[in-house]
Amino acid sequence: MNDLQREREEAIEAGERALDSLREARSYISSAKGFGLWDILGGGSFVTLFKHMKIDKARQAIDRARYDLQDFSRELRDIRTNLDIDIGDFLTIFDLMDNFFADIMVQSRLSDAGRRIDDAIYKVEQCLRSL
Repeated sequence: MNDLQREREEAIEAGERALDSLREARSYISSAKGFGLWDILGGGSFVTLFKHMKIDKARQAIDRARYDLQDFSRELRDIRTNLDIDIGDFLTIFDLMDNFFADIMVQSRLSDAGRRIDDAIYKVEQCLRSL
């Protein structure tokens, strides 16, 4: 196996790790949105608690995804390919008060996070296909 082929394989492995992290984050965000809907409809404090547990898990997965994407980008530079994906800091707002308006705002942020992660997943998949 030559150097370029080895670098390409390392890039593919890094990209697959990034995809796994992104998909995990997307799963937690989807779950948080489900709890968020119940919260909007008056689900109570347990629903709010479960929603925040899912948001925390999503944040952890997003942190892993951010690290994995940086690793993927480094590997791509080794084979002279670029990838520019910014998944941002989109899970920074919490509903500090448990009321309808705060719940709507959090739900909107979760939807935005889901769209950004979907976009990142698409870009990584496209890049992996080209490798």
